[in-house]
Formats: sequence, C-alpha cells, structure tokens
Amino acid sequence: MAGFLSDLYIQKFINETWLERYGSVLHQETLTLLWSFIVSIYCVGGMIGCLCSGYLTAKYGKKKCLLFNDVVLLVATLHTGFSRRAKSFEMILIGRFLEGIGAGINMNAHVQYAGEISPKKLRGFVNVTSSVFLALGKAVARILGLRDLLGTEDMWNVLLSFSGLVALIQLLFLPFFPESPPYLLLQKGDKAGCLKAMKQLWGEGNYHTEFDDMMKEKAVTKGTKIMNVLEVLKEPSVYPQLSTMLLLLLSLQLCGLSAITFYTSEIFQTANLQESIIPYVSLGVAISELISIIFCSSIIDRFGRRILLWGGYLLMALILVLLETSLLLSDQFLWMRYCSVILIFLFLIAYGIGPAGAVASVMNEIFTLSTRSSAFVIGGIVIWLGLTFTGMIFPFAVMLLGPFCFLIFIAVLVISAVLIYLFLPETKGKSISEITEEFKTRQFKKKRHQTMEKNATEEKTFCTKL
Repeated sequence: MAGFLSDLYIQKFINETWLERYGSVLHQETLTLLWSFIVSIYCVGGMIGCLCSGYLTAKYGKKKCLLFNDVVLLVATLHTGFSRRAKSFEMILIGRFLEGIGAGINMNAHVQYAGEISPKKLRGFVNVTSSVFLALGKAVARILGLRDLLGTEDMWNVLLSFSGLVALIQLLFLPFFPESPPYLLLQKGDKAGCLKAMKQLWGEGNYHTEFDDMMKEKAVTKGTKIMNVLEVLKEPSVYPQLSTMLLLLLSLQLCGLSAITFYTSEIFQTANLQESIIPYVSLGVAISELISIIFCSSIIDRFGRRILLWGGYLLMALILVLLETSLLLSDQFLWMRYCSVILIFLFLIAYGIGPAGAVASVMNEIFTLSTRSSAFVIGGIVIWLGLTFTGMIFPFAVMLLGPFCFLIFIAVLVISAVLIYLFLPETKGKSISEITEEFKTRQFKKKRHQTMEKNATEEKTFCTKL
C-alpha cells in the first residue's frame, strides 16, 4: 500500500476501532486476517474491473469508460479518506475494493485510448505514457509517504485518498477530448466524426495516410464488430498475437522485479545505511525507474520495440548475475554490499529503459480494434493472477532458496530474450494491417516449413520401400 509506516498506522487504527466498539483488543491472528483482506481485496477488485473493461470499452468507447472510472475512483477515495473520521475500517475495505475495480478498468482503457488517439510517428512515445505515469505514481507515493509529509499517524487517510485528485482532474478535462478515431470509424462507422477527431487531436493537416490505414484495417477485419473474450479465444488467426502477449506479460511478471523489491530494504540495511536515510534511498530508486521510463519514451520510436525488449532482458539478466554474486560474497568482502545497492539502481534503470515501456506499446499495436478490448481483458487477467500468484508463492521461494531465487529470474529473462528475438516482429512505424499481415506471413512460413518436412519424410519412406 502507501508505505510501511502507513501500514502500521492502519493496523493500529483497526485495533483501536475494534477496542472502542467491543471493549476488547483484537487477537493478532484476527488483525492479520483483516489486514490481509484489505491488501488482497484490491486484487479482487482489479480482476472484476478487468473483466468489465472489455464490455464497457466495446459498448461505450474508451473515453466514456475512463470518465465512468473516474467516478468510481472518487467514490473509493471518499471511503478511504473519511474512514478515520467515521471510525470504520470497513470503509477502507470498500475503498480498496473500488480502487481495485478502477485500476482494472483503467489499466485496459487508458492504454487503448492513448494508443488509438496517437499518430503513427508518435505511437510508441504515447503508448509508453501509461508506464511513465505508473512509475510517477510510485515516486509520488514514496514522496508523500515520507514522515515529513503525509506518512504520519494523523495523515495516513489523506495519503490513501490522494489518487482521487488525479481522478478529479481527468474527470474535469477529459470531456474536452474526442473519442478515439479508430473507434469512431471502425465501430461506429462515423467517417466525418473520425476526421474531425483526428484534426482536433493532431491539428490541421492531411491525414489521408492514417485514414487509409484504418480503412485497410476495416477491410482486413471485414467489418467485424468488436469480439468478446470467448470469440477471441476461438479465433485461430489471433493465436500468434495472443501467444506474443502472454510471453510479454509472463516475462514481465517473472523478470525479478518482485525479488528486487523484496530484498531492497535488507540490502540497504546490510550496507550500513542509517534507518532514517533508507526511505530517501528507496525514493531515489523509484525516481531512477521514472527517469529511465521517460528516457524509454524518447527512444522507442527511434530504435524500435524488439531491441528494447530482448536487449533490456539480457541486460537485466546480466545485472542479476552480478547481484547474485555480490550477495553471496558480501560476508567475505564488505565492499560488495555497496555494489549490491548500485546494482539495484542499475536493474531498475534497465527495466525502465527496456520492457517497462515497450511491453505496453507492443500489446497495443499487435491487435486490431475488433480484438483489442477482449485481448486486453485476457492480458489483464494474466496480470492480476500473476500478482496474486507471485504475492503468495514468492515469500516461500525466498525462504527455501534465499538469494538463489534470483537464478529462476535469470533463466526466465534469458529464455524470454531469445524467444522475443526469434518470434516478435518489429511494430515500429507500421499500421495495424501491416503488423497483422506480418503475423500471418510468419504463420504461413511455419506451416509451409512443416509441410515441406512432412513431404520430405513421406518421399524418404517411399524410396525406402522401393
């Protein structure tokens, strides 16, 4: 949640509320159970929001979906913000559940809307904005969570409600933006509205190339309406894109970021950093991730997505090898502890420059409008299940393997880099129809190669019989 100190304050608030209501102190087991509900209910809400996002974006469009989501987030932050005054920890539970729903909807709708309103030459840059603002949110949360600001016993409820300010800003200004041009043309059949939206978003100019690309996409999909999740899962032509998405999401989930986060405080303590300084060093880590993702957004349209992905994963694997070595040798060589601190910064920088930004861009570019919403629902389910799975399993992996748990992530990173290098087509500067055609070409080549091998085997068998 917001931070370690805020977690302690919230647990204390639950205990005090229970004591005031029922005249007895909560058992530690019950307190832990209630705290687990507050933490995990966010993921439950996220899963529900993700499942709803496909229907909402298909029926009402991304813009209206985001505006509805802002209302949900405002209601959520009102619950968490006034929970302390109302002396109700149940309001925190409701607020966290609604925030999870908002996160699940926003994670899908925002990425799609940002990608669809961007011109082709800036598509990579705009797609990375979701990762930029996610990292910005982490950094701002760490800043506000400092003891000097909102990380106090009197202000933790304000800290939990701060996200409502962002939702309010979007609710006020998003109505002045148009719906995405592809949605207007391909789903609503509104050519005039599509051209008007492009001019409103990109200024006056000639956008026949972009319009023709959308008409080609419409021809490729043969006017198919937006497909639901089951229809996408039954459509064989989408399997290569779905496989690519699953590879990217699973590699992102298992890249070792959770392990780095888990070990950060311990590594900082073993490096003899003062307790009062550690929150500021952790803030420095978050800011490094933010700066690196911003840098990724500035180079992704120049270097492309593939090299940032496979190159980023290989660099992250190398850093984890060095970190594994430094952790194992830190008792023998004290200076190795400081190397571990530096390697944590380098790992997050490599993560930010590479996969953190490029994955969202590729996911938004490989699906047509008719399959994108449902594909993002499938991807969102994978993300939320992955968060739940890693949250449950990873602590036990650390208990069993200790620092050797990094070896698992090193293997995942290397395998992912090889698979991305071999099978992922470059999407930079290409229209959706061109990317779809490239996937079909790769699939055709694979089938043709299998057919040739089969024919060769049959000929060999025939000759042997002769």
